[in-house]
Amino acid sequence: MNLSRTALILVSLAIVLTGCVSDSAMFRGNLERTGVYAGDGPNQLSELIWKFETNGRISSSPAIADGRAYFGSEDGHLYAVDIETGQEIWGFLTGDGVYSSPVISNEVVYFGSDDGYLYAVDADSGQEIWNFLTGDAIWSSPAISNGVVYFGSNDGHLYAVDAESGKEEWRFETRQAVISSPAILDGAVYFGSDDAYLYAVDIERGQEIWKFRTQRNSSPYSVLSSPAISNGVIYFGSSADAGGAHGFLYAVDIVSGQEIWKFETNDRYLSTPTISEGAVYFGSDDHFYALDLETGQEKWSFENAVVSSPAVFGEVVYFGSWDSHLYGVDIEAGQVRWKFQAEDAVTSSPAISNGVIYFGSYDGYLYAVR
Repeated sequence: MNLSRTALILVSLAIVLTGCVSDSAMFRGNLERTGVYAGDGPNQLSELIWKFETNGRISSSPAIADGRAYFGSEDGHLYAVDIETGQEIWGFLTGDGVYSSPVISNEVVYFGSDDGYLYAVDADSGQEIWNFLTGDAIWSSPAISNGVVYFGSNDGHLYAVDAESGKEEWRFETRQAVISSPAILDGAVYFGSDDAYLYAVDIERGQEIWKFRTQRNSSPYSVLSSPAISNGVIYFGSSADAGGAHGFLYAVDIVSGQEIWKFETNDRYLSTPTISEGAVYFGSDDHFYALDLETGQEKWSFENAVVSSPAVFGEVVYFGSWDSHLYGVDIEAGQVRWKFQAEDAVTSSPAISNGVIYFGSYDGYLYAVR
């Protein structure tokens, strides 16, 4: 697998926080990461409010908290930008590109970098509190539960680190890179690995509960997508290596780890699924899909190459595309309500606060539109 290419497109990394922040700060909305948020986003696009330029492509998805947008750039910085003015408040420089999407908890920002470190930075000042070194780049975005930060590394481990001190609690080894971001429910943490397995691991001890192997015609398929959980079922995607022509969305029983159904796409699948109103929404390299949640049958599809993980606000699902657009699509009919064109691919996933959508692009800008 071409990891350098994958680094640039894995923007489906999900953000999950504890209840210490508002819903608008949580990219996936909850620890189950269903990707649904309270309130409504814009049904029609009226204006570009501002755009903030960095010196690198933006794949990291923004998190909104306390009037600020926090996000990473390929230029090695984690930025805090005022959401009203689009002015930089601070920038924190790491040793390499920041593809991991940040998480804010108790006024601390947590995120990973291609330099192999997980950072804890003061959300107000941008000053480093601690860092934790792994053996490879961190593209996974952290989940925080009961004072512990859970995240994957390309060194093949899922880590559990104390949120206050940065001290390691435990690590769980897989055979290959853990790009997938973890979801948490009922004492277990769930995540995928490039070794073709989805894992369920005990959150306290770091011991395996079960693992589920993905494959097509006996060939293993990497689990790069991050999982979402709803009503006892965990939904996630698997994909062939770069250049492969197929992917799957799986529905797996969360207790037994047994397959309920799977849906095959015609191209690679990297997007994290979103669950709303009896449907699951996700993108592949050739279509955006809406499937029936119980049966896995297609309800509608939208022809476009989508890596960005979708977000549902009200009756609209929002996502970015390789064609340089951010789309707002009706969740029932699958019809485009509006689209906004950036200057390059939109693989960053959108965040919405007070009717304004924030997202990054390969053109190096963070956009605020409504």
